[in-house]
Amino acid sequence: MIRISDQAWDSSHIELILSNSGPLELDGIIEDLVSSNRAYLEDKVDSSDDPIYGINTGFGSLCDIKIHREKIHDLQLNLIRSHACGTGPEVQPEIVRLIQALKIKNLSLACSGVRYNLLKHMVAIYNAEIRPEMFQQGSLGASGDLAPLSHLAINLVGEGHAYLDGNKLPAHLALSQKNIEPIVIQGKEGLALLNGTQFSTAYLAHACVHGKKLYHLANLTTAMSYEAYRCSIDPLDPRVHKVRKQHGQIETAAEIRELLVDGNLPTKSAEFVQDPYAFRCSPQVHGASLDTIMHCTNVMTREINAVTDNPLIFSDTDDVISGGNFHAQPIALANDFLAIALAELGSISERRTFNLLDGKRGLPNYLVSEQGLNSGFMIAQYTAAAIVSENKQLCTPSSIDSITSSKGQEDHVSMAANAGRKLYTVVENLYQILAIELLTACQALDFQKIENCSSAVKSVHQLVRKEVNFIEKDIVLGEQLRLTKNWITEGGLDSFISK
Repeated sequence: MIRISDQAWDSSHIELILSNSGPLELDGIIEDLVSSNRAYLEDKVDSSDDPIYGINTGFGSLCDIKIHREKIHDLQLNLIRSHACGTGPEVQPEIVRLIQALKIKNLSLACSGVRYNLLKHMVAIYNAEIRPEMFQQGSLGASGDLAPLSHLAINLVGEGHAYLDGNKLPAHLALSQKNIEPIVIQGKEGLALLNGTQFSTAYLAHACVHGKKLYHLANLTTAMSYEAYRCSIDPLDPRVHKVRKQHGQIETAAEIRELLVDGNLPTKSAEFVQDPYAFRCSPQVHGASLDTIMHCTNVMTREINAVTDNPLIFSDTDDVISGGNFHAQPIALANDFLAIALAELGSISERRTFNLLDGKRGLPNYLVSEQGLNSGFMIAQYTAAAIVSENKQLCTPSSIDSITSSKGQEDHVSMAANAGRKLYTVVENLYQILAIELLTACQALDFQKIENCSSAVKSVHQLVRKEVNFIEKDIVLGEQLRLTKNWITEGGLDSFISK
């Protein structure tokens, strides 16, 4: 059970939603807060003919057009229908589920003027596992994620399409199969559903949760590669990192050092004065990425507990205020920044893979016997390099772009949605890059004396070997690369990377 109350959510709630770990439940206090806020708004509209944006006016550049009182409800339904302009690939199922939950949390904060019945309706749909058909393209990241959130909203009234038990069908049929009646949208509610950053924020939240796991996975593959390449552990000395004073670097060095603590790596080597940067500087690089992951997680946590629609209803001070909380600039910057940080984990990982294939430190070229007849892991490194290059291209920031819309009324937008979509791909790519390093390191360790390795490295090697055998001669290696990535994402190494 995932509770929606007046208490803040954090990353643990995001993990539960992403893993589909139970239904949502509205705390009793939410009904009181939301109902009171709605009652104030209804009294305000009934007692005055003053224009209130989006409630008795048009939208965007049409904000100066007054809407007659008897058309207020039609206005909200027309808004949802006209704004459902999403296109392109469909949104990933776990992101759809997260968007649904985040929208409910957003509206529960009692500044949006919606009815409690609307929240109950949304929770019933979520708990029935009805997932709206949503599309990735269409949001500018201000005035909120209008197009994708419209596809969420249109399902509530029984229009559009939805997924139920893996099958796509008209939304009204999906609702009917779960004995849920479509809701009639009332004043302000369509705008409250569409305004908001939940689409862009869902991508950031997903990446923050997976980013932390990927950080620990990168440290783990580094330890495996350290052992395989017989690196000196001197660069992990805590004194080195203490004087740098960067928190992420200090934490990273400690984590890799702990993974190697009972191994037999040298402190100094007469043969190798220094190891390549991809090994020696891993605390510095991974640590900077960790600091970024934590910063972006803080931005995400604030946003999932924030009111991001417009106008805002402050019943306690008798105010209805039009502002710009729908502008997703904080999320756009965080999505771009996190993509860069995660891509760097992949960039340095590929360099370690490259070194392991170079025929040095007692390892054969391309980690295979009878080179020439066999190519071994040669093209696995090509694959990692290609994905790293793709990630670099995906890290071109979306947040520096803006296109004027709505006849100039909305003259600066964040492009947070585009940034989030790119970030999702970087996350998926990084899992594959690190899976390639993991397989490469395990292959290299089979040419070393595995009994001299740390207990953590030996344990991981044994786990991998239960899934993928040592490569004695050339096989269709891509199958093993994909299998290893899927095994990791399905929890194969969670005992090491879920911290």
